[in-house]
Amino acid sequence: MRSVYGDVCVRECGERLIIDLSKPSVARMYDHLLGGTDNYQVDRDACAELLQLAPSTRELALVNRAFLVRAVRYLAQEHGVRRFLDHGSGLPTRPNVHQVAQQVDPSSEVVYIDNDPIVLAHGEMMLAEDPTTTAVLQADMRDTAGIFDSRAVRRLLRDDKPVAALFVSVLHCIPDEDGPWRLVRNVIEQLPRGSYLVISQLASDDAELRKSITDFMSEITNNSWGQVRSKSEIKRFFEDLELLEEPEPVEVSRWHPDSDIAPRQRSEEWIEFGGVARIG
Repeated sequence: MRSVYGDVCVRECGERLIIDLSKPSVARMYDHLLGGTDNYQVDRDACAELLQLAPSTRELALVNRAFLVRAVRYLAQEHGVRRFLDHGSGLPTRPNVHQVAQQVDPSSEVVYIDNDPIVLAHGEMMLAEDPTTTAVLQADMRDTAGIFDSRAVRRLLRDDKPVAALFVSVLHCIPDEDGPWRLVRNVIEQLPRGSYLVISQLASDDAELRKSITDFMSEITNNSWGQVRSKSEIKRFFEDLELLEEPEPVEVSRWHPDSDIAPRQRSEEWIEFGGVARIG
């Protein structure tokens, strides 16, 4: 399989796509919660169990997706951002980041990063739409050095124009021992001055709920999971940064809302918590 960003080969030609259907995938579970079809029974069964633990999870997924769309549109319209680096991008769900950004400016460029084989396969379709402005990079988002050494990302950074780094509903997939706060700082250090950071992360201030969901997700994904965090832990991601629109991170449906009828959670046993910040 071959994907091209200009002359950049994103996946090795002839590589076999191996999908493990013995355990759920976080990306496919999210797809199911959003009403998508790129998932399997093992993912749907896991979502059913998760909804028993946290009944607002489906609304949470919709709220978070709406936040992603608003944040990208806001940065493109209000701050002139034309380049986006989407960490842990997940399965394509219209509108995708490049579609939102390109509604503002068709020349907007996006690099999607994910290590899920199904995500990468579907990325082929996005590349077919416009291979000159959109790339899909197979990488673990913790490999900052490898990501920023790739041709696709070097192209994105070619003239020091601002880049928006997105970590939307993915940092809870990284355990504390892998240093998610250091990861975000490593990315910030690689970006041009005047760039932007978008973060949302699953949060709860109920320690028992955090543990029960974290344990459940770790078990069903064979430890391909990190942890639900408290609001104070998530605020650490934004230390020393200039937050936009809100003075501190918020439940994301409250961030720069564009409609009174936007999705809302029926309960808040856990939430997506985050914001948008300017770097430097």
